[in-house]
Amino acid sequence: MNIEEVKALDDGDLRVQVDRCRKELFNLRVKAATESIDNPREIRSLRHDVARLLTERRRRDIEGSQS
Repeated sequence: MNIEEVKALDDGDLRVQVDRCRKELFNLRVKAATESIDNPREIRSLRHDVARLLTERRRRDIEGSQS
């Protein structure tokens, strides 16, 4: 997920995507701890997606409070 896709999401979808990515990240971490995963970089990619989503949410919160 790139930043343009994140910016295109509305607030509700943004929250849903954060929850979805966090759940998927948790499941991958459990899977990595108990067995071998196919693509270890997927964990890093999900962490970056969560960070992008949370950064955009925070940016919107700041813009909303300044208005």
